[in-house]
Amino acid sequence: MSDFPEPEYRRHLHQVADLIADYLAGVERYPVLPRLRPGELRARLPESPPEEPEPLEAILADYRELIEPNVTHWNHPGFLAYFATSGSVPGILGEALAAGLNVQAMLWRTGPAATELEQHVCDWLRRLVGLPADFSGHINDTASSSSLIALASARHRAWPDSRAAGVRSAPPLRVYASEHAHSSIDKACITLGMGIDSVVKVAADERYAMRPDALEAAIAADRAAGRLPVAVVATIGTTSSTAIDPVAAVAHVARAEGLWLHIDAAYAGPAAACPELRSHFAGWELADSIVLNPHKWLFTPMDCSVLLVRDPDAVRAAFNLTPEYLRTAEAGALNLSEFGPQLGRRFRALKLWFVLRAYGAAGLRERLREHCALAREFAGWVDAEPGFERCAPVPFSVVCFRAVPAGRSGEEADRFNEKLLAAVNDAGPVFLSHTRLGGRIVLRVAIGNIRTGRDHVRAAWDLVRARAVEMGL
Repeated sequence: MSDFPEPEYRRHLHQVADLIADYLAGVERYPVLPRLRPGELRARLPESPPEEPEPLEAILADYRELIEPNVTHWNHPGFLAYFATSGSVPGILGEALAAGLNVQAMLWRTGPAATELEQHVCDWLRRLVGLPADFSGHINDTASSSSLIALASARHRAWPDSRAAGVRSAPPLRVYASEHAHSSIDKACITLGMGIDSVVKVAADERYAMRPDALEAAIAADRAAGRLPVAVVATIGTTSSTAIDPVAAVAHVARAEGLWLHIDAAYAGPAAACPELRSHFAGWELADSIVLNPHKWLFTPMDCSVLLVRDPDAVRAAFNLTPEYLRTAEAGALNLSEFGPQLGRRFRALKLWFVLRAYGAAGLRERLREHCALAREFAGWVDAEPGFERCAPVPFSVVCFRAVPAGRSGEEADRFNEKLLAAVNDAGPVFLSHTRLGGRIVLRVAIGNIRTGRDHVRAAWDLVRARAVEMGL
């Protein structure tokens, strides 16, 4: 038995292309969040897989009826929650071609073009954001994996016996991160056997940025107690408020203590492409590793997370394990599977290559600047509106704010903001998310979708105001 005959699959590929184009052209006809309750979709699906083949026409029809309307529409211009993950047209084309090639780039031999293009686009990205030439990179699925690889490398450098014997022979290990660092750092330490207790949450200042003096004190206390400091994680653009840790000062501490410095710039990193924003990144060139996610704010479809490292041999030392059946004879070949836990690797570089070429550095900078300008405008509306307050600085494209209903404070005000968020999201045209800052519920508008324009941002603000008034603000 063979695959589908060429005339048939060609026809269906054209149908899929039309489906994608129609979806992108008409995504605003959907509410950002589907009108779906947990379990409803599964209840409409057959309990068992089909015994006999089903025509692709029927499968595509079910896609249109069951799947497309019932996803959360990350490509919707009203998606203003979390951090946007919008797939641009060039990225989608690259992703489709990668699926057609179906490359498994575990070795140079199994994916020569995929391996070399990955090295090259990572270097393009390094140049785009102004990092020095001693950084090289590879692509993972998400920042969670990139940070895991960085911290595994740091653990190996601090305690080389961990590769063979694990951490059971080591003293208690410690990783330092701001109290506002992403939860992936905690998960990485769980996965690496260091335990969640190994993560020391360093106090932040009034702008939600790590305090270097508190970092120094924490390291000194751990050394005095016989614990082994391993790494420091600084963040440029924290998840809750996009706060910027003082990286240069943190790097000074890390170097003085001989610790690996990992920079989480998964969201904000692409903004360093804009010279006027590069001051926010002062000192990141001193890091041992940096993660940037092109699938967040560089319009590349999920998933694509670039880990840039200063010493790739340190990463290889932690992970390289080559059984006989994977040994090859090519001189000078780089095998990407040596730089992390996964053996199988998708051809993620292709879609990033398409994006970088199709928009060019100038086009990408233009879009990043537009998003930052829209965020500043939204922040201005909040600042000027009685009954609302802005809750954090706006260095990039995220605004944290909340309603401050008269006569209500503390938990009552939190409940008001929770209800306000639900009312806004239930309306359909936009989707916002929330966090806690200073112990209080805060709403977030995160502008980063390539299709989001001023009309969408203004509509979000008008909707927030209208629902707040309806609720008695």
